[in-house]
Amino acid sequence: MTIEILGPGCANCQRLERIVRDVVAEDGLDVRVLKVTDYAQIASYGVMATPGLVVNGAVKVSGRVPTPAEVRSLLASA
Repeated sequence: MTIEILGPGCANCQRLERIVRDVVAEDGLDVRVLKVTDYAQIASYGVMATPGLVVNGAVKVSGRVPTPAEVRSLLASA
């Protein structure tokens, strides 16, 4: 599984990355977490508001920071 955190590095983007990494560590998931800061690449996903969360190439969340429980649910359904 590949998880991408989309965002330029703002506070919410950093918060989302921290939540995702915490959930991955707590659940012992074997995933690759990537940070995408390039605006053209972010826009290629159709994301116009960051932060964004992409799981296996599919945009799951954009423009807000999901809760740890929501991230856990999104990863479980991927």
